[in-house]
Amino acid sequence: MTAERGQPRLLDRLGHELRARHYSARTEKAYRLWVRRFILFHGMRHPAEMGEEEINAFLTHLAVQGGVSASTQTQALSAILFLYRHVLRRDVGEMPGLVRARAPERLPVVMTRAEVRAVLAELSNEHWLMASLMYGAGVRLSECLRLRVQDIDFGANEIMVRNGKGAKDRVTMLPASLKAPLGAHLRKAKAVHERDLATGWGRVVMPDALERKYPYAAGDWRWQWVFPQERRWRNPKTGVEGRHHVHPTVLQRAVKVAVARAGVQKNVGCHTFRHSFATQLLESGYDIRTIQELLGHKDVRTTMVYTHVLNKGGRWVRSPLDDM
Repeated sequence: MTAERGQPRLLDRLGHELRARHYSARTEKAYRLWVRRFILFHGMRHPAEMGEEEINAFLTHLAVQGGVSASTQTQALSAILFLYRHVLRRDVGEMPGLVRARAPERLPVVMTRAEVRAVLAELSNEHWLMASLMYGAGVRLSECLRLRVQDIDFGANEIMVRNGKGAKDRVTMLPASLKAPLGAHLRKAKAVHERDLATGWGRVVMPDALERKYPYAAGDWRWQWVFPQERRWRNPKTGVEGRHHVHPTVLQRAVKVAVARAGVQKNVGCHTFRHSFATQLLESGYDIRTIQELLGHKDVRTTMVYTHVLNKGGRWVRSPLDDM
């Protein structure tokens, strides 16, 4: 991972190529980790000195000795292929003999409407509002936290989800029952933002190169997070202080406590609200293509898993024991 004098390090080059293609920060972090593990596995050899045989050996090790899931192995492969194609400018050929981890055929955990009500009843304030949005609009945790004020359209009852999974934008519904509490929440957030501006702060991190293109937009109310942190955040590079959005672990912990208090015996997390949203729309008779668009799935087969949830366990079949 060392570099010749005047040349950037390999991982820095990897990060540059990922950012140039607008990959997310989470993907960059994961790809850096896998490339580092690949190099360490082969005794710190430079990837330019290796090829298909070494890639095959590393990925097979992950599946056999490491016992990783199919999705984890696929992510590792994607990271290494990106390194060779876009950083080292080499095409990787066939990898015969590669042992692929098997993808388990698991169904998502889904709550009933009664269970959702019970869990939400144990949440309060912005925790309740965020969980309600995940359930009522089908958004992921990260998508909910990254919402900006201008993404909420109260007039059209819509939420614009920007740069979701796969770097795609989509539109989902704004539940009518959340308009009043969300409006009240935003009024409080705006008052905090105005106080920040008055004390010389109040600037938010802007996406991509927009901060250079619109230098005053970072202080504009429309660009602020819907769910800002309580404490201000200082940019270590510029010293500018502002507010980032709520950290995911804050809501994850709150939901875990709420599930326990509600007495729900399922393995429920934040993503379960999204699963429940999709399954209950299917129960209500909405077509699979509409639900696919609301969820932002690239392939309808991903959405089809919720039809299997509805059919599991012979839900509409009467047991012969009940007829005795």
